Amino acid sequence: MKQLLLLRHAKSSWDDPALADFDRPLAPRGLKAAPMMGRELARRDWLPDLALVSPALRTRETWRLVSAELPARVPVEFAEGLFDATAGDILAEVQQAIASAGCLLVLGHNPGLEDFARRLAGPRSDSGTLRKLEERFPTGALARFVVDDNWADLAFGTARLTHCIRPKDLD
Repeated sequence: MKQLLLLRHAKSSWDDPALADFDRPLAPRGLKAAPMMGRELARRDWLPDLALVSPALRTRETWRLVSAELPARVPVEFAEGLFDATAGDILAEVQQAIASAGCLLVLGHNPGLEDFARRLAGPRSDSGTLRKLEERFPTGALARFVVDDNWADLAFGTARLTHCIRPKDLD
């Protein structure tokens, strides 16, 4: 049994319209939410063996703040394929993760990350949690899945969604 943690980057700033989307930093709300999510991961003992992170500024900043709250250093790969990714792109990135990672965290962007989470959730998912995910997957949100297969064999509709946590749930 493996765990897959899908984390959407924390709230980003739109203050500088001249910045490229890739270069947008976190907003004050994001700077507050990201460490809260890191503390929640640590509190629940959902500690990744590997993090796959989009190389955009806001995802890198989110990861820096989340990982600072974890009890141990987590290896990180900045995966180019996660920026502006579709659900299929994200699935391909996860399928290439090292098999020894028992808990994998993917930190990316919408709409691809939310679409991936919805499509990944199989029939054994918690129905209330699935409704929450389908309602909204805002910035800073985390979805936790249990996966029975190896990463290479992961397919849509095969994982069990167990939790969906939003920053507002932790305030």
